[in-house]
Amino acid sequence: MRTTRRVFLGGAASAVIGGMAGPGVIRSACAQGAASTVRIGMVLPVTGPGADAGRFALNGAKLALEQVNKAGGVLGKPLEIVTEDDLTTNPGAVLAFSKLASQSDLVGFLGSIRSTQNHAMAPDILKTGKPVCFGGTDPVLTQMGNPWLFRFRPNDSYSARVIADFGVTTLAKKKWAIIHSTDAFGTSGAKALTEALGKAGATIALDQGYTNQSQDFTPVVLAIRQSGADVIGSYFTFENDLGIFARQLRQLGVTVPWVGSPSIVNVTALKLAGPSLFGTYGVADYAEESSDAARNFGKAYRAATKIAPDNQSSWTFDAVTVLALAINKAGKTDPQAIREALLAVRGHEGAEGTYNFDKNGDGLHGYNVVKNDKGNIVFDKRIDFYQG
Repeated sequence: MRTTRRVFLGGAASAVIGGMAGPGVIRSACAQGAASTVRIGMVLPVTGPGADAGRFALNGAKLALEQVNKAGGVLGKPLEIVTEDDLTTNPGAVLAFSKLASQSDLVGFLGSIRSTQNHAMAPDILKTGKPVCFGGTDPVLTQMGNPWLFRFRPNDSYSARVIADFGVTTLAKKKWAIIHSTDAFGTSGAKALTEALGKAGATIALDQGYTNQSQDFTPVVLAIRQSGADVIGSYFTFENDLGIFARQLRQLGVTVPWVGSPSIVNVTALKLAGPSLFGTYGVADYAEESSDAARNFGKAYRAATKIAPDNQSSWTFDAVTVLALAINKAGKTDPQAIREALLAVRGHEGAEGTYNFDKNGDGLHGYNVVKNDKGNIVFDKRIDFYQG
C-alpha cells in the first residue's frame, strides 16, 4: 500500500490548520518565494484506526509551525514539515520513516504516539542518526541506548505511580483489576502499575491483557466482575478499543471506579464512549487548566480548529516548538549539535508541562490527575517527580 506524502509550510498569513483530505503542498504567504527552508519529517496515521488521532497530531504540529514561522522561523528560514502516512501499523511506520529518512535534507523528525511503532522504527532511527521527537510512553524506548530518541510525553513509570497513588490514597481502593493491551505500551504500563501498586500495599485481583482492535470485551468484563476487584487501572493503546470496552463494562453492570492511562481522556475516546466514561479518572499529560502554557495552547488550538485539543495535539505542538528552539540554539543543522541542544533544554514551559530533558531523552516527569465530570474533563492536580 502506498503512503501519502505532504508538505506543510506555516506562517503568519496561512490558514495552516485544516483537513487532511488529499495530498498536496500548503504554503503560507510569508513563505511564498522563500529561497530555502529548514525541513523536518513527521510520521503519522492518515489512514487506519489511528486516523482520527492523526488529525489532532497534525493540527498540533501545524499550529506550532505557524507560531515558529511568525517568530522568524529556524536559522532565519521558514520551517517546513514533510509527512508520511504510517497506516496505523508497524510495517507502515517503518516504511514511512524510511521514505522520510531517504530525504537527506531533513534535519529531524516527529515519530509516533504509539510505543509499538517507535520500537519498530528504532533500528532505522539509530542508523539514520538524526533526532526523532516522539510521544510513545513505554519507558524502555529511552533506555535502549539509542541517542536519537527524545520523548515529548512523560513515560509510564510516572503514569503508573500516579495511577497507583491516586487509586490507593485518594480513592482508598486496594484490590485492583489491571486491563491492558498486549503490545509494548500496554505490557510495559501494566508491569509498571503492578510494581507501583505493590509498593503501595495493594493487591492485583486480575491482570488481563487484550489484543489491539478487539471487537468484543465481554470476556474481559466478566473476568473483572468475577475477580472481585474494587477498582480498575488500564492501559489502552487505541481509543476505539477503549470506547467498546467502556460501553460493554457499563452494559454488564460493572460500576467500580476506573483510573486510566491518558487515552481515557482523549477526545476520540470521549466521543466513542460518551456517558460510559462519566465518573472515570485519568492521568493526563495534557490538561488545559494545568498551567498558563496549557491554557494558551488550548485557546489557540480552539481558535484554529473550533474543537478542543488533547494530548495527541499537545505533544506534537511541543515537539515542533522545542525542536525549532534547539536548532536555533545550536546555530546549525548538524545532528549532533541539535541533539546536544535538546538535552540542554531546561525549564521550557510547554503545553504538556515543563521540559527538563534528562540524559536518556525524557523531557517530562509527571502527570495531571483529571476526572470525567459528565463529559467535561476537570483538572484536579499535577504531580511531578523530577526537578531539572
